[in-house]
Amino acid sequence: MAKTVITSPSLPRLPFLSPGTRAGDYVFVSGQVGAQDDQGKTLTGIEAQTKQVLELVKRVLETTGASLNDVVKATVFLTNAEDFAAMNKVYSTYFPKDPPARSTIIVKALAKPEYIVEIECIAYRP
Repeated sequence: MAKTVITSPSLPRLPFLSPGTRAGDYVFVSGQVGAQDDQGKTLTGIEAQTKQVLELVKRVLETTGASLNDVVKATVFLTNAEDFAAMNKVYSTYFPKDPPARSTIIVKALAKPEYIVEIECIAYRP
């Protein structure tokens, strides 16, 4: 099975990880965070960050020819359990029909204090 690292000028670049990897018919999207929009403006609040995170996930998938409809498993990390309902409201607009399997985990912190939600996923796209 061939493994391909996903890269694109439209995706955030970090020296120590890739936005995602394609392995055979599967696309593995690294955990995405959304504390800034595409213009570098700081995003606060769970709704704004969840929307930005899912837009980044969507962009990674589109780089491989996949879409959110191809997502079979998602994992959501939240730093505040009280944000669950608001995150879920935004999340459900991105997966309105036949949502993927999902785990939601409440964590003490993410990589930076301004990150309040992180989402990773696996898509199947033959």
